[in-house]
Amino acid sequence: MKARITIIILFYFISSQLYSQELLPFVENYNKSDYQGDNQIWSVAQGNDNAMYFANNYYLLRYDGVKWEKYSLPNKTIIRSVMVDGDRIYTGSYKEFGYWHRKNGKMFYVSISDKTKVFGDSDNEEIWKIFKFKGKIYFQSFNGIFLFDGKKIKQSKFDFLVSYCFPVGNELLVASVEKGIYKMNNSKFEKIEGWSVLENNVIHAIEKHQNKTYIFTKKNGVYVEDKGVLSPWKDPLNDILKAANINVAKFIKNNKLIIGTANKGVYVFDLNSGSYKNINRNNVLMNNSILSISQDTENDLWLGLDNGIAHIEVNSPISIFYDNSGILGSVYSVASTPKGYLMASNHGVFKYEDKQLSLIPNTQGQAWNISKINTKFLIGHNEGTFIYEDGLFYKLSTINGGWNLAKSSINNSYLQATYSGVVIYNDANNLKNTIVVKKIMKPIKYVAQNRKNEIWAADNNRGLYRILYNEANETTNVENVTQRSKISNDFGVKIFEFRNEILFLINKSWYTYNSINNQLEKNKLFNANFKNVSNIVAIDENHFLVLQDGLLYHIYANGNNFIRNIIQEKYYKGKIINDNLKVFKNKDNYLLNLDDGFISLQLKYTSKQKGKVSIEAFVNDDLIENKSKIKYNSEIRIHVISGVYGVTSPNLVYKTNETKDFIPVKGGLIVLNNLSSGSHEITIYQHDGLHYNTISNFQFMVAQPWYFSLWMIVLYLFIIGMILYLYYKWNKMRYIQKLELREEELKHQKKILEMELKAENELTSQEYEKHILELELQSKSSEVAGKSLSIAKQSEMIEKIQGILDAETDFNKLKSEIKKAIKINALNKHEWETFETNLNQIHNEFIVMLSKKYPNLTSKDIKLCIYLKMNLSSKEIAPMMNISFRGVELHRYRLRKKLNLTQDENLSKFLLNI
Repeated sequence: MKARITIIILFYFISSQLYSQELLPFVENYNKSDYQGDNQIWSVAQGNDNAMYFANNYYLLRYDGVKWEKYSLPNKTIIRSVMVDGDRIYTGSYKEFGYWHRKNGKMFYVSISDKTKVFGDSDNEEIWKIFKFKGKIYFQSFNGIFLFDGKKIKQSKFDFLVSYCFPVGNELLVASVEKGIYKMNNSKFEKIEGWSVLENNVIHAIEKHQNKTYIFTKKNGVYVEDKGVLSPWKDPLNDILKAANINVAKFIKNNKLIIGTANKGVYVFDLNSGSYKNINRNNVLMNNSILSISQDTENDLWLGLDNGIAHIEVNSPISIFYDNSGILGSVYSVASTPKGYLMASNHGVFKYEDKQLSLIPNTQGQAWNISKINTKFLIGHNEGTFIYEDGLFYKLSTINGGWNLAKSSINNSYLQATYSGVVIYNDANNLKNTIVVKKIMKPIKYVAQNRKNEIWAADNNRGLYRILYNEANETTNVENVTQRSKISNDFGVKIFEFRNEILFLINKSWYTYNSINNQLEKNKLFNANFKNVSNIVAIDENHFLVLQDGLLYHIYANGNNFIRNIIQEKYYKGKIINDNLKVFKNKDNYLLNLDDGFISLQLKYTSKQKGKVSIEAFVNDDLIENKSKIKYNSEIRIHVISGVYGVTSPNLVYKTNETKDFIPVKGGLIVLNNLSSGSHEITIYQHDGLHYNTISNFQFMVAQPWYFSLWMIVLYLFIIGMILYLYYKWNKMRYIQKLELREEELKHQKKILEMELKAENELTSQEYEKHILELELQSKSSEVAGKSLSIAKQSEMIEKIQGILDAETDFNKLKSEIKKAIKINALNKHEWETFETNLNQIHNEFIVMLSKKYPNLTSKDIKLCIYLKMNLSSKEIAPMMNISFRGVELHRYRLRKKLNLTQDENLSKFLLNI
């Protein structure tokens, strides 16, 4: 409780200390970090190219709305003055004056004084002012004046110390510091009589306006000469100016007087109403010392400050309410009252009346919304709903967090979206008569109604609800429509009423409700015209604001055509409160809430003339011409220069031959990089609200990458040629090596063939010898067989003789028969030896193996084995071994023992297997 009381006392104290605030013209400030120059801006002028030129100590600054440039004099002296005449930019410095001209995107200096040697060694002159009078250029120092007719320079010395010279009508007035004002006539100076009051005054400006001459002194305010009578300016502002120290003054369009001071900023005086506005460091300027003033072609102001530059849109229909103190806080809603303005901020509810900003007592905390119902202002606050009327402020209800208020389209009731649901105000004349909608205890952000007994409510977090209630105001049904329509991403739903139709912005797509199938359906008209819209605010039936891709557009709906008017980003950049954009219509003005105040807009749809723009394209800070060729992988910076700095700046977009969509030209700069090789074209369009009109284009070529250049192609061909040549030489070498290898291989093959032939011949010879041996073996086998037959015959003969012996008794006859049989069957001893020899040769291998396995066998045993291997019977073997049949059987028996054969084993088969 004590903490709350302390906060209230603190806010009371703060509110009593708030300084005077007011709606001011929009001001753009440029500091040293922007233009990369020095502090003081001694002089300002606009060139015929619409660029602004500034005398900034050691630099001449140039600004075309896109790019800042700075240049130094060859002798590096301080530039005090600048003046434009045609395409020449004249500047004055210490013992130096001349002009600049522009070529190939850069400024070049030509000295006038150095060529004519007008300054002597003893002269100590600085050119503080340059002006044109009767077709001639004048360069003025505090000690003299130099007249330049285009060829020659004529110098006139002052006999007195002067402040400045002023061309007024057909007269050139010279203001001395001590002796008053003189008139220059043919290089002679004549003192103006009757103006002695101006003696001992430093005069910084003399202006003629509506047949009156205004003389602005540094410390004694303003004097006015009217019909020959000179007197102090009879305006309360004059007393303020005496203490402010006037530095410069100028009359501008719309009957306004601009006075720049040394310590109180600039005063914008309206001669029609007698009112003035003071723009200074307390509200928007960077500092209070105004050194120079210039007016551009839009009749807006450029101020040269002691530290920086200010561009003031004094003739713009846009005004800004600033609060740099932070006391006001972020403004969530604003409304105009008969005496001023009412603002709902995160610090409370503030009123601005009689140029004073004050916190309304007991309103500390978050205030969300201000809506006007008849003569009352209904305020949604964190701690309830309040009413403000005729200077009185009181709490209407304790329902917290009135985010938004919407008027029903079917009757005079109002719907309020709050922290805890929806509240209905049925009677606009009796706002205490309220109905709290049941069954929806949710934080509702937006609400709307266009059918009886049906309310649409969007949750602050996610979800869209359709609330049905009966005639007794009893809630009958609450339905989550986005859930029913199977829309998964339903965060931050926005409700927008357009011509008695309710539209829903859900995840950057537009929907309407189909009551037949109870589903949300996409709206073709709005989805076609307002893609990527993040916020939308209704103004009236045919006007609304949209926030699209970070830019604000004022939309005028003419039938099904939407005429767009872009609101330049500089007026609100970084100051819009997301999801809390509100607009209050005040006659022809629209009040839009911002972070640190609000903006007043006059949104009128007048046919815009087709603007003229110039294009300057730079690659590495070098200007390139249209249809130029640039290197591959170069960044090209295209400056789209309209020469318009204020509210009438055209709405420009562009397309490239590689893009389909229109892209806004932000800050007049288009940066393109990572471009492919080939031709490129950029077309600049101006959007007149309904159509895109082509106003300029720029073409350029991107060269092939360095690795595709002519020399690189030649190098590639050379390398390829070398590779092919080396490949050819390598192949040739390999071919020769292959030939040599083939030759060697053939030699080896020949040797191998010879060896194979020799081997084959040897093999053939061996086979031949084998064949001979086989033939011999066969012959010997035949001989053995023959011998065997012979032996058999002998055996037969013996048997025959035995038969003869048994049959014959006659000895002689017996003898004769035996001799005959013996003679017929006699066996040659040589034949027997041959038979045995052949038999051994034929079975030599068998004999060797048998002897190795059974070394205890005798020759007779071996001979029996041979006969048995030849499959001869015992009967046939007996005569061949010259033993009896039983002798053979006995020998066989002994042989089986020596061979360790069992009784079951066959001897002949055993010998055949050896």
